[in-house]
Order: sequence, then structure tokens, then C-alpha cells
Amino acid sequence: MDDTVATRAEPGFEQVFYSASDGLRLAARDYGRGQAGADDHATVVCLPGLTRNSADFHDLALILSRSEAAPRRVVSFDYRGRGLSDWDKDKSNYNIQTETDDVLSGCAALAVKHAVFVGTSRGALIIHALAAMRPGIMSAAILNDAGPVVEGAGLAQIMAHHDRIKQPSNVLAVAETLQTLQGASFSALSNQDWRDLAAASFEEKDGKVVGRFDPALIDMLHAIDLNVPLPTLWPQFDGLRNIPLLTIRGENSSLLSQKTLDEMASRNPDMQRYIASGQGHAPLLHVGDLPKVISAFLRDAEKG
Repeated sequence: MDDTVATRAEPGFEQVFYSASDGLRLAARDYGRGQAGADDHATVVCLPGLTRNSADFHDLALILSRSEAAPRRVVSFDYRGRGLSDWDKDKSNYNIQTETDDVLSGCAALAVKHAVFVGTSRGALIIHALAAMRPGIMSAAILNDAGPVVEGAGLAQIMAHHDRIKQPSNVLAVAETLQTLQGASFSALSNQDWRDLAAASFEEKDGKVVGRFDPALIDMLHAIDLNVPLPTLWPQFDGLRNIPLLTIRGENSSLLSQKTLDEMASRNPDMQRYIASGQGHAPLLHVGDLPKVISAFLRDAEKG
């Protein structure tokens, strides 16, 4: 690991800080590094959604890193403006290109030369960018509820949900609001899942509840003209043909349509796919059978 990387021990992982190419201080979580048997199995790199952060993968990372059969190193990143990473004064840097560069800087700093990449929502779009920029860094990939076509209705729903979270009294109130707004699409989640989901992206500070993300990210969403078709990423998706690929779609997702998933499978017949029952956008990867599905995919990818 690079000498410029700062770490501190946390329960189950090391909290890591490193510098982006422009000097911004960025954060990541490192699970299972150096443990017995981890070097025998592929490292997993986890990439979160638009306003989300590395905490979203905590439960899955513990499952994978503590597996008796195949213990793995798992690294999950906070993009700039999220989690424990610094906010960028230049808000135009909140884009896929810069965030992909930041992920590559993080991999270099943490000595991750080759890994299975798991991307949720925006993280899946970053995997598409990696397929164009640095395909050799990926030994396999898992796309969680996002693909080469992003549905405008799904973005509109994300905006609406964020707009409804106004001046909550505490993080528990955020969890209750999220459950009220999305509970019909996420029947598979427990009350504790909703509390964990809220606590991952909101905190109480100076008597107020604030997001663990730069509000400029939501402003960016509102600036998108949903009356104009969004750009597609089919050429980048085609760049994933040479590695094992699993796409997960939430049964009730509004961002990744069944039509797009079917087209993805038509273009890449070797792609595995899984529908996460009782979940919408985006599925929590530690819920239900998903840890077993992901673990099986990782084993198959290593064999093949």
C-alpha cells in the first residue's frame, strides 16, 4: 500500500484516506486485507450510487471478507462529495469521468491491480466507463440495477424521493420517511434495513439532520431535462463481453427496465442475470438470496 495512504482501524475494516489526482482527500473502506486465504481469491471493489457511499456495502463486505470457504479482500469507495470524502468546490467535477479517475487513483493507492467490480446504480455506470478506459483492471463485474439505458422515470423518482426528505427531526424519521415512500417497492426489507439505509447517508450534526453528501449532487439531478432522451452506453456495455458479467435487477425497479435487461442479455448471451424479488431501485445486496448469488458468481468467475 502507498505510504501516502492514511488508515485507521474500524470494526470489521480499515478506514482509508488517499489523494485524488487533483489533491482532493478521498475515502474508502478496506475489508479483509492481509487475512489468511484472501490472496487466493479475487479482490472485490464496490462502487455506490449517486448520493450513497461505502457504508451501503458494509454487510455484504463482512459476508465476503469473513467467508470460511473463500475469504476475500473487499474495498468500497466514497466518491468525492460523499461519505467521508471531501466535497469539491468545483461542482462540475461531480461527473462519471472524474469519479472513474478517482476510483482508479484509489485502486493504485491501495495496490488493487485486478478485481471484481460491483457497481450499484451510478457505480454500474462507472463500470461502463472503466470498460472503455481501463478494461484490464476488471476480472469480472456485477451491475446492480443499472445498465446502458437509464430510464428517465427512474431519475424522476429518485429526485422526488430526495425532495420529500425535508427537515427531518432525526435519522429515525428519515428511515420512516424512506419506508413510507418506497416500502411498496421494497417489501423484502426489514425495519432494521430501513434504519441502516438512512444512517448510511444521513447524520445528526449541530442539532440538525444532514446528508452525508454534497447537496449539489441533487441540484445536478434537477438540471437534467427529462424531456430529452438520455445518452445510452451500449458501446461501453459491449466492452464488458470479455469478462464474466452478472446483472441484478430489482423486481420493482424504475431505473433498469426489463426491456433493457433483455437487450443486454441478447447482446451478451454469457451474461448472468438475477431478479431481486421484493426490491426496487436499487437492491440491497445483503438481503435475501443475493449474498449466495453473488458468492456463487464469484466462484464461477474464478473458475472460468
